[in-house]
Amino acid sequence: MAIIKSLLDTDLYKFTMLQVVLHKFPQTHSVYAFRCRNLEDTAYPLSTLLDEVNAELDALCELRFTADELQYLRGLRFIKSDFVDYLELFQLKRRFIKATLDAEGRLDIRIEGPMIQAMMFEIFVLAIVNELYFSHLDQQSAWQVGEQRLNDKLLLLQDYRRQMAAYDVPFLVSDFGTRRRYSVAWQEQAIERLMAVPEIFRGTSNVYFAKQFDITPIGTMAHEFLQAFQALDVRLRNFQKAALEAWVQEYRGDLGIALTDVVGMDAFLRDFDLYFAKLFDGLRHDSGDPYAWGEKAYAHYQQLKINPKTKMLNFSDGLTLQKAWALYLHFNDRFQLGFGIGTHLTNDMGQTPLNIVLKLVECNGQSVAKISDSPGKTMTDNDTFLAYLRQVFDIAE
Repeated sequence: MAIIKSLLDTDLYKFTMLQVVLHKFPQTHSVYAFRCRNLEDTAYPLSTLLDEVNAELDALCELRFTADELQYLRGLRFIKSDFVDYLELFQLKRRFIKATLDAEGRLDIRIEGPMIQAMMFEIFVLAIVNELYFSHLDQQSAWQVGEQRLNDKLLLLQDYRRQMAAYDVPFLVSDFGTRRRYSVAWQEQAIERLMAVPEIFRGTSNVYFAKQFDITPIGTMAHEFLQAFQALDVRLRNFQKAALEAWVQEYRGDLGIALTDVVGMDAFLRDFDLYFAKLFDGLRHDSGDPYAWGEKAYAHYQQLKINPKTKMLNFSDGLTLQKAWALYLHFNDRFQLGFGIGTHLTNDMGQTPLNIVLKLVECNGQSVAKISDSPGKTMTDNDTFLAYLRQVFDIAE
């Protein structure tokens, strides 16, 4: 039985980004590369999964959107009808993705093709590799540990719900765990259980489960969207402004959370002027010290004479419920707040989670890069371009 059974079983931002790509730069060619950031922590080599990964990719590329799924997407106010018409014809093409072993015998997955195809592979591939990997470990004990920890989390959330009554701003948590999940069955169970605390649990990034449980699908943009503009017809120095402008033109006030760490928060804020600060509802944190980041956002809005209480900070970097609550206590008198929690909700099973990514490394034949606020998250295939990007945005090594 295939792991991915629906093309909706991915994160909302894949659809929101893809819609802009289709409308603004549909001819763009892209290359994505797979990385495991914690190879030394794996229970066994991922290379042993190669045949199973390829079989799952074969099955994935047979899937089409159903009439019911297309109707659901049409009901989202920011999804345009011509985009759903495109999705009606959509099918992932097997020739654009190759899973092999690299020169050192490690699992290597590479996607190369039109961005309007290639962009959609990422979440599916990461979910497939994760579920295959954990299927070969002790599942019975993992589920027992996972259920005990989930029970503890629900008790904690009920405690936070009581404490939240003392504050003006709600403590809002969303599931962001599709890419890192233990399995599709575990994510489904976790979401269903979390719905018992509706005052706090506000939705999921997973469109399939948002539809299934009739909860809010959450998400706007990812790094790949902004990175693509490093290779489009704009000056490199202006790529962030061009990406944000394209987003605003497409969504005209909807989906207003901007991602800040493609070349770091400081470089982002230099581009995030009064125009963008008024147009976007808030910012998403995905690397670096979250407290320092939030203080920079606060100072920036103050400097622009915008009331920070009208803006939202969304935190989504390696959060636990406890870390999210501590951030909530620190910032809730100054901002609206949201917390996207991944591994802690969907893969906290007593087994070391994989830290795997599938990142955009090339666009239209040109390298692209992310200079994260966390050193280990910087990713590129071209150190020369990375050095140039640092120079253009005045970012120290």
